[in-house]
Amino acid sequence: MKKEEKRQLETADIMQITRLLPHRYPFLLVDKIIAIDGDNSATGIKNVTLNEPHFTGHFPESPIMPGVLIIEAMAQTAGAICLLQREKNGCRPAAGKKHSVYFMTIDNAKFRRPVIPGDQLHIHVTKIKGRDKVFRFGCVAEVDGEKAAEAEVTAMIDEIGFAG
Repeated sequence: MKKEEKRQLETADIMQITRLLPHRYPFLLVDKIIAIDGDNSATGIKNVTLNEPHFTGHFPESPIMPGVLIIEAMAQTAGAICLLQREKNGCRPAAGKKHSVYFMTIDNAKFRRPVIPGDQLHIHVTKIKGRDKVFRFGCVAEVDGEKAAEAEVTAMIDEIGFAG
């Protein structure tokens, strides 16, 4: 009987994420990505803090992370692992260009519980299908193991020009 090999899953820290995604504060909504299995699945981590600008208006007396930002965090997690996998596969953009990810659809979004400052959001993304530049992920966001939101997101990878 052979001893089973345990596969080492990857992680991406904030420096890798900012290299992959064009988003920056206050719109970068993923602090770390763990348990990366190629572009098949991963878990993004978002530390929710009171000093984030959306809490000044949503809602000052009872701050709640807007659902659209939870969905965006899901898309950023999925997009980052797709871009990381393209990089590992040697897929490079043309000179003077960079790969970026664009939302196409959001389906079956459901919000189950509020996400508040002090929570740590665990964003589980699992590829449903992917083909060339278009991919679809099933996403579940949890706080302390309790489902906060879920959705399916479809996005497209494309090349964009950049200065510098």
